[in-house]
Amino acid sequence: MKLFLIILLAFITLPAVANIKVDLYQFDSPQQEAQYRGLIEELRCPKCQNQNLAGSNAPIAQDLKQKTYEMVKEGRSDSEIRKYMFERYGDFISYRPPVRPSTWILWFFPPILLLVLIVGWLYRAKKGRSAVVAIDPEAKLSASEEEKIAKILSHHGITAPDASNKNQSTGNN
Repeated sequence: MKLFLIILLAFITLPAVANIKVDLYQFDSPQQEAQYRGLIEELRCPKCQNQNLAGSNAPIAQDLKQKTYEMVKEGRSDSEIRKYMFERYGDFISYRPPVRPSTWILWFFPPILLLVLIVGWLYRAKKGRSAVVAIDPEAKLSASEEEKIAKILSHHGITAPDASNKNQSTGNN
């Protein structure tokens, strides 16, 4: 039975293992490899949209990884490689787009929105606390209020007690 489970587990995991693609790039130094890995983690796949180049197997991602590798091997700096990618694919290629007028909404709208929501929430909470009105249990209803209550009660088939009946029922003659 154990042998059967081991063979079954092997057949189940075999397609997942066979689907893994390993990049076999040779670098001159560990610094170049670290630079390459950092760049492909930071740059976004244009096809996959929410996946970086390192995690994408799309053909365009493979091409961009190859181009990044070539540029790293040529000795180009991170900023030169990013500049090349921005010129070719726009600000979308990066998870951290530069701050400029075309990207202000990405950088400044979320914190401003959060600030406005917090201020609105505090204003509403403060306004809600100050709007509490103390009810005087000894206060009498005005004639128009008594009329409205009688109308509501009669609408629901309930007769409103008279003021004289109220006094008799409470024993206040």
